[in-house]
Amino acid sequence: MGPIDVRLADYADPVHRQALLFLLDSYARDPAGGGTPLGEFVQRNLLDELARRPYAFSVLAFDGTQPVGLVNCFEGFSTFASKPLVNVHDVVVVASHRGRRIASLMLAKVEALARERGACKLTLEVLTGNAQAIKSYEREGFAGFQLDPSFGTATFMHKKL
Repeated sequence: MGPIDVRLADYADPVHRQALLFLLDSYARDPAGGGTPLGEFVQRNLLDELARRPYAFSVLAFDGTQPVGLVNCFEGFSTFASKPLVNVHDVVVVASHRGRRIASLMLAKVEALARERGACKLTLEVLTGNAQAIKSYEREGFAGFQLDPSFGTATFMHKKL
């Protein structure tokens, strides 16, 4: 295994497109990602949809020509800071390369890109049972979100439409 190359994904580059779909599908198949492969609709449409959104960006990690890591991000907005924020939506490292701090390398790139965009913070969600990921995120400076300790920390919720 050589040095890991971390770079901003180009949604028009065929190599990056293939790598992104491979990595996201690997994550989707993992129990932490739901245990179900990406559907045909997603595989057919995802890259073009990401490319249409100027607030979306992805970071890829390669070991030589092998794609080994992915972070998908979306710019949001903090009303309290009146500045953009960047939500880290997906973090993927293939099983063969876990434990090599590839997520740290990718998150450092994400942080640099977020700073270039003038973002005030990075956000992410993580399943409470994913202790390894939580430890990695905490090592990178992430912590539970709270405004007033008497109200506790934020809880991520969703409603499917």
